Amino acid sequence: MNAFRQLLKSSGAHPPVGTWISSASPLVAEAIGHAGFDWGVVDMEHAPLDIMGVVHMLQALSGTKMLTVLRVPWNDAVMVKRVLDAGATTVMFPMVQDADEARRAVAATRYPPQGVRGMAGMSRATRFGTTSNYFRSANEQLGVIVQIETPRAVEQIDAIAAVEGVDALFVGPADLSAALGHIGQLTHPAVMDLMSRAVQRCKAAGRPVGTLGSSPEMVAQYRAIGFDYVAVSSDIGFMMRGAQAAIAALRTSDTEHVHTLASGTQQAAN
Repeated sequence: MNAFRQLLKSSGAHPPVGTWISSASPLVAEAIGHAGFDWGVVDMEHAPLDIMGVVHMLQALSGTKMLTVLRVPWNDAVMVKRVLDAGATTVMFPMVQDADEARRAVAATRYPPQGVRGMAGMSRATRFGTTSNYFRSANEQLGVIVQIETPRAVEQIDAIAAVEGVDALFVGPADLSAALGHIGQLTHPAVMDLMSRAVQRCKAAGRPVGTLGSSPEMVAQYRAIGFDYVAVSSDIGFMMRGAQAAIAALRTSDTEHVHTLASGTQQAAN
């Protein structure tokens, strides 16, 4: 069984917690993989990753306990074929708008007759030809997550969730906020209301639904409306917040030190 699919089924009352890997750095990815997250998204949509970069990221993460989801740049069968051959086992598709697009996403991950994926006998996915039953089992072992990122997609969510082969849905609050005219306001009441409706309809359809928040506090709000799995921030987000907090603390300390010195000098003069 697909490992991510199994994670969702076995999570119970504790939604699996993941993060985004946007640095395109295998070393950073490996470090994040050891941090304790249940799952993580290696991002090709907004990160400077090519196929060889994907291979290096997957190699780096293979020695960690974090399950890897690979987000492709677009719902493109050629790109999907290449990341699957590189060894990706769960693929996330951005901006899926309707059932036809969801069916196209699933078909790209399946060998004929269920899909359109081309066959390659010596790929990394087949362990370079040493996995004898790969072609017979791959269709069942690969996972598909489709992203819901517009009001139109939310309205089509029942049909999207009903597509065979869609394992889970993922609501993208950033693009949703932009589509609603509240760009960057990820917890705006209108955004939260539409996200809540998406959750309710996914649950009615029996499909897991996840989302991403920039902070633990934001993710807590999303968990409260029923998301089944969540992600928080990204590798770059964690790095930048830590760096900025350290700089701010040191500059505050420097200012206080200057004030202390100035005060001491004034007292001595008196």
